[in-house]
Amino acid sequence: MLKNYIKIAWRNISRNKVFSVINIMGLAIGIAASLLILQYVAFELSYERSQEKGDRIYRVRQERYEKGQLTTSWAAGAFAIGNYFKDAFPEIEDYVKLVKQREVLLDDGQRSVKVSSVYWASSAYFKVFSTPLVSGDPATALAAPNTIVLSESIARKLFGNEDPIGKIVRENHRRVFKVTGVYKDMPSNTHLKPEAMYSYASYLDMVKPDNPETAWQWDGCLTYLMLRADADPRKLEAKFPALVNRYYKDVPKEFTTKYFLQPLKDIHLYSHLMMEAETNGQGNTVYLLMGIALFIVGIAWINYINLATARAINRAVEVGVRKAVGSRRSQLVAQFMIESVMLNGMAVVTALFLVVFSIPLFNSVTGQQLSFSLLYDRLFWTVLMALFVTGSFLSGLYPAFVLSRFKPVVVLKGKAISSRQGSTLRKSLVVVQFAASLFLLVGMLTVFKQIQFMRSQQLGINIAQTLVIKPPIIYTDSTRMQQQQAFKEQLMRESNIRSVTVSSIVPGEASSMNVGGIRLIEQNENEGKQFRAIHVDYDFVPSYHLKLVAGRNFDRDFGMDGAEGAVVFNRTGIRRLGFDNPESAVGKLIFFWGDTLRIAGVVEDFHQQSLHDAYESLILRLRPDVKGYISVGVSADNLNATLATVQRNWNTFFPASPFEYFFLDEHFDEQYKADQRFGKVFGIFTALAILVACLGLFGLASFTIVQRTKEISIRKILGASVPEIVQLLYREFAVLIVIAFGIATPVAWFSVTQWLKGYAFRTELYWWLFAIPFVLVLAIAFLTVSFQSIRAALVNPAHSLRSE
Repeated sequence: MLKNYIKIAWRNISRNKVFSVINIMGLAIGIAASLLILQYVAFELSYERSQEKGDRIYRVRQERYEKGQLTTSWAAGAFAIGNYFKDAFPEIEDYVKLVKQREVLLDDGQRSVKVSSVYWASSAYFKVFSTPLVSGDPATALAAPNTIVLSESIARKLFGNEDPIGKIVRENHRRVFKVTGVYKDMPSNTHLKPEAMYSYASYLDMVKPDNPETAWQWDGCLTYLMLRADADPRKLEAKFPALVNRYYKDVPKEFTTKYFLQPLKDIHLYSHLMMEAETNGQGNTVYLLMGIALFIVGIAWINYINLATARAINRAVEVGVRKAVGSRRSQLVAQFMIESVMLNGMAVVTALFLVVFSIPLFNSVTGQQLSFSLLYDRLFWTVLMALFVTGSFLSGLYPAFVLSRFKPVVVLKGKAISSRQGSTLRKSLVVVQFAASLFLLVGMLTVFKQIQFMRSQQLGINIAQTLVIKPPIIYTDSTRMQQQQAFKEQLMRESNIRSVTVSSIVPGEASSMNVGGIRLIEQNENEGKQFRAIHVDYDFVPSYHLKLVAGRNFDRDFGMDGAEGAVVFNRTGIRRLGFDNPESAVGKLIFFWGDTLRIAGVVEDFHQQSLHDAYESLILRLRPDVKGYISVGVSADNLNATLATVQRNWNTFFPASPFEYFFLDEHFDEQYKADQRFGKVFGIFTALAILVACLGLFGLASFTIVQRTKEISIRKILGASVPEIVQLLYREFAVLIVIAFGIATPVAWFSVTQWLKGYAFRTELYWWLFAIPFVLVLAIAFLTVSFQSIRAALVNPAHSLRSE
């Protein structure tokens, strides 16, 4: 019987080639798109899954409040919290401290390698985190001062195939460290990816006589706690305030510091704090893409149902004959389910080819690194089989029951077998399809509009034609400032260079210098406020064309400036300090971490970071010897020659440091890369959803036209033209799209409004963001329906009415 089912199913598939191809391609596109999206989603959700104790590991995040208002959220908090919390709370089994270091140059006397991701790590690192050591003792590898552990890739670059254990490496040609361990390279699905780790004991040795272990207001330490298996993290967190307040008793009560536990596995998708280890993902985006995947494959399954039921009239006589000769309903259901399984099976095979050929494009759009090894992934095949089984069952069940319930007496007499319930269901499914398509189109246009809005806004700072050189890794010991100043002066002699300035950070980066307690000198301690500080030299303001709204720029001719005693605020910063009028702030003295500084001027607000973020309260503090990025304003003429000149001078003044540079406008745009990538992914899969939905509309149009073939012929005989017949048939589908628009519009408006709230500076919701998708879907539907309608209207009425 099974052989007979397969044979009949194959005959039906091959006899109706157009319907079969539409079904298979619709299902294949839906499955392939879903597989690609779900692989991306699975990767984003897999972060920290390799950590054996991940369910017990929590990062301590820090929040600071000023008069009850949250001012700062940090991933890295005070240095003291790890050891103090461990001593105070028995729920904590162990802890790890990590302090991020700037990139370094490591060498063994013969070979050198630049290492970008470097941390100082406490001795319990290999006990808490599941990072396997290839060589070395995990208990002692990070215990002693002046020791370092290397990732496999860095160890191989430095020592080749030699055993690195016990060998000596130098940092920036200076400090010497002994290699005590080599660990496997970090997987890509973890938020911590150190290429090398110094022992935390080395850090304590370096900062002597200061002792950060007792410092409650020395920030910048990432602290991870491993709780005991029976510990309740919420109850432990509730104990923090009493201990913290004990050590903040000398801080004015208007300023509050709180600590919270962050589950390790939540960090990548749900943490976007200051001093994150890396730029994290977006949980909302991941789940939205998962929804799009389900939309697309759901629309494909709906298409199968519509196309299968559209062919019901053609299959009615077959069902009637089968029932007349004794077939039971269960056998008919089995027949149609086998057909569904075969079609879904062909779609799955086609989807596999589509996935394989789409991997390079998918990687370029999403930034993922899927490869053909995906085909050896158990999860991939699990998802594929789940889609196949679910699709075969869901898309085949309804048509099977509909077709198997026809009564032989009715269908063999040639009577109509359509029902109002079936028609309503099919139309409802089309409404759902196009409501989803309209929703996705509105979302896609809003995303693109927001990206365009952010990239087209005036930043209040000139970043065009600005070459930024990364800070030198290695300076000559006691002549750093002289080297830097001489390099600047040499560059300014070049005709194609208009400005040179040095700063601790450049636009497009967040300032990690969060300074609290800033106040006017005459104010009380409890009136201090928090600001973001940037260390700059004399030339920063004019080099970046910042607009002075009050006062002056830093000036070497002023004594206070020369003594590094001047600051420039931005407008938001002055307002936060209590001045509505910038002019009234100029010349005032402020308290800055034990120093008395004078406000030299006020600049207009500028976007230090992307338009995701509101204007920050910024202080530009004059530090002529600042060690940081060197920003070089260059002419667009003969750029390659200018670049070569800059590099030649760099090699003269900093011969031991690699020449690494970027153009600031490109660097600033990097902040929007995730948004742009999301927009592309959204756009591509929205197009696929619409394509698959059009196949469903094609199915419903086919069904309607088959049902109304004789009506069309009679209308032609009575004088109806082809356009009139097309209009008659199209009107029904236009009504469905209008209904879909009515459903999709409020849902889309609410959704994109909520999404835009994530941006401090955002575009408006224009009416055309909703009108364009509606018109576009109407036009696509018209083209889809017209193809079928015109073909039916052009048929000779005699052929259609011959049976009458």
